[in-house]
Parts: sequence; structure tokens; C-alpha cells
Amino acid sequence: MHVPAQAADRPELRVSSGAADNATLDPHRATSTVDKGVASEMFDALVRFPAGSADPKALEPDLATSWEHSPDSKVWTFHLRKGVQFHAGYGELKAEDVVYSLQRAADPKRSSFANNFDLLDKVEAVDDYTVKITLKYPDAAFLGRVSNYHGGNIVSKKAAEKLGDKFGAAPVGTGPFAFGEHVTQQYVKLVAHDNYFRGKPQLAAIVYRMIPSDSARELAFTSGEIDVMQGKREQRWVERSSKRGMKVDIFDPAEFRTLHLNRTVKPLDNPKVRLAIASAVDVDEIVRYAGKDVAQKGCSVVPNGYLGEDCSAGAYKYDVAKARQLLAEAGYPNGIEIKSVVSNISAQLPIMEIVQAQLAKAGIKLNMEVVDHATYQAKSRQDLSALVFYGAARFPNADNYLTEFYDSASAIGAPAAMSNFSHCSIADTDIRAARVEPDATKQLALWKDAQVKIHDDVCAIPLFGLKQVWAHGDGVTYGYDLKGALNLQPPITEKTTVKR
Repeated sequence: MHVPAQAADRPELRVSSGAADNATLDPHRATSTVDKGVASEMFDALVRFPAGSADPKALEPDLATSWEHSPDSKVWTFHLRKGVQFHAGYGELKAEDVVYSLQRAADPKRSSFANNFDLLDKVEAVDDYTVKITLKYPDAAFLGRVSNYHGGNIVSKKAAEKLGDKFGAAPVGTGPFAFGEHVTQQYVKLVAHDNYFRGKPQLAAIVYRMIPSDSARELAFTSGEIDVMQGKREQRWVERSSKRGMKVDIFDPAEFRTLHLNRTVKPLDNPKVRLAIASAVDVDEIVRYAGKDVAQKGCSVVPNGYLGEDCSAGAYKYDVAKARQLLAEAGYPNGIEIKSVVSNISAQLPIMEIVQAQLAKAGIKLNMEVVDHATYQAKSRQDLSALVFYGAARFPNADNYLTEFYDSASAIGAPAAMSNFSHCSIADTDIRAARVEPDATKQLALWKDAQVKIHDDVCAIPLFGLKQVWAHGDGVTYGYDLKGALNLQPPITEKTTVKR
């Protein structure tokens, strides 16, 4: 194991995310929350979200010092920082590493994020420090794709070619921490990368402990065995922990909870029935249950805080009498009976039990088939539910959410099916035009039109975003203000330190 010479005078930070183990630390393969968090400390990208931010409007230079694009946003040129060193003696970052990394990110055989890069036409090294990227179509939000999130991370070409499939077990990047060792189901250790271009880290290492049990993890934290831990995303836990003096971190992005209305299941093909269901759901009551600190009410089918979110259509008004009237007008004066496949996990079942009770007041009987989470995922993708409760966090701009959940090309059963459980198709024209609109202002206007149409057609009922919840010890100083982290854990940077 590589240990830096000056490490002895610096502390180690001990973290537990609740993972049982890490499956891969290859940034182009790390899709689970626990893998993404660890991998994120080892890699940089052309641009980055500042530490503690998940705002796409705040993107700043990282491995690129500057960039420009053609008037139509199809050709992007990035100028690389000179002297950036890879871990493990793999030398200086050059344009060929960026070209290799982005081509790798776009390759479904080597990347789990290939869909995000299918717009790449050509990636070329103009010289050692200049990269030219040509897109198949304009993309006003292209910087987000090459940020320090998912496939935007830059790997060492030499290391990835040498290690092949084993790269995920010994990854090589340019970040403030380098891979040290991985002891299965015990810990992953990352060591300080003293040649990091932003400066030598104040920590000697980060040790990620595997403590899947919530109670065991909390005990390890309160007894001082770990310094940073993933908490429970529950109001009761936050309040209890704060009373005990724990420093609780609540931050974005929230996983956005939505109730999708499947129009292929009768009688939800009738718009009056869909509006009746929306009128019978009291979102405020659901948010009160989830908790004021950890849950934020949604105002659109695009999650809170995403670039392009538009609330001009307003929320559906809770009105039981109106719901009953709409059902009668639709030909159902005695109410309706519908089915939903529901996951038994604590983040879903209690919410759906509240929805079930609310709908009953309007004469809508919701029969719930409660199954394990994997079965719920599978059955939801077979059109077996009239209502599909789904939670997700995506890159924070409107295109990602609208494309995956509301474009008919993403509908369940379609050749390129993603997660359009409602079979929504009303906003296809706007969603697709926005995707290739080079003018950012016009893109925002198209996204707004799409959201208004989806709202008026009642494709889905936005519920709330459930934020990330972590805690840190008194001696931990992150070195930045934690408001958001796309990799879903507090970033550990070269400025982070701990005193014991």
C-alpha cells in the first residue's frame, strides 16, 4: 500500500455510509450511492460543482482552466490545467486522458452512463492541453455532462488500459485522495495525494468503515470510533440526534417522490378520473408526516432546485368534494377501485398507506399489493400499477427528469423504455425541442411549456423531495459550507480536517 511520507503528522478521517461493501470504485461504473461517494474523492473532471454545492449554475473550472463553444453549442473546446499529476506515479494529465475518458464514458461496455454521452460525435486532442468535443446536436447544458459526476470523471488512460476490468479495484485519478486498500466488508482506505493541484490535503487518509446496521453505526459514532456517518432520513431521527448534540447535516439533492398515474390502466385513461385522484391527495399532510427538515414539498414534476423547474402551473388543490364530483362526471358516482404495487421499504410503504386513506375519503379504493423492493421495481415496469410511487435524484436540470419520466419514448414497454410509468406523451414536442435548443433562455421557455402541459394533463402528482441526512463529529471541519453534494455524501476535500 502506498503511504505518503508526511502522513504521520496528519489525522485520518473515519467515515461510514452504512454500506455493507463497495462493489466498484470505477467512476464510470459506480452507480450506487455508496460507491459514488467513495469514488468521488479520487477523481476530478473538466469542470466541477464547488464543494458543498449541487447547483448547476455554479459550475467552475476543474481540470480545464477555460473553455469556449461555437455559437450553436455543438463544438466545445477545453484548455487543460498544466502539471496535474495522476496518482500512483502515472504522470501528468494530458489531453489524451480526457479523450480516452469521455470515449470510455460513452461506451456501454465500459460505462453505466453511456446514455448521457450518446450525443458525442467526436472527441479530439488538438494538442497536449487542448480538447475539442463535437456534438451530434446542440446542448446548452453540456457542461453538466463533463462535470465531476458520473461519467464526467477523468481517469488515467495508461492505468485503465493496463488494469482493464480490474480498474474498479485499483482506480487511478487526479483527486485529493488516492486508492489505498480495500478489505472486503470491512473498509476502504484512501490516502492523501500530496501532489494534488489544489494543495496537499490536511488529512493523511479517509477510512470508509462498513457498518450496515443503523444502531451499530450510531454507536460507533457516539463512542468516537467514526467521525462522519450517514444518518436516517427521518424527522424523528434528526430531532433526537440534534437534542443529543450531534452535528446533523441536511443537504441537497433531495430524492424526489412522485405519484405517477398510469393512463393505460382503466379508468385512468379518463382525464377527469386523473384529476379526481390528484384532488384527493393531500400533499401537505404527506410532507408533515415525512418531516419539515428532511422533506420539501414539490411544486412541479421537475424536482425542487433543478435548472428549469417551473411552478407557474401551481400545485393540485386538495378538495375531496371536487374529487367526488369529477368521478361522478366521469361516470363513476359510486367511486372507483384501483391497484398499486407498493414496496415494503420504510421510505415508501407508510407514504402509500397515507395516500390510500386519503383516496378512500373521495370514494377511491386503492388495493395495495405490498412486495419486496426488487419485485416492486420489476412489476412497476410491467404496467401492473395504476399508481406508481417513485423516488429518484438525477443530474439537476429539467431535461434529465422530463426525458426519463415524461417523454413517450421512455414509456414502459417502448423500445427505449426508461421510467415513464404514466405513459405521458403530451409534452414530447417541447421536451425534444428543449434538448437540442442552443439558446439557454429559449430552452427554459420550452421546459416551462412542457411542465404546464404535464400538469394540465395530470400525468403525475409531485409530492416532495427527501433530502440527504448525515452527521459529523465536533472535531470535523469540512472546509466549505455544505448545501448540496451530487455524490450524496459530504465531500471530503484537501481542506477537510479533524481534531480529536
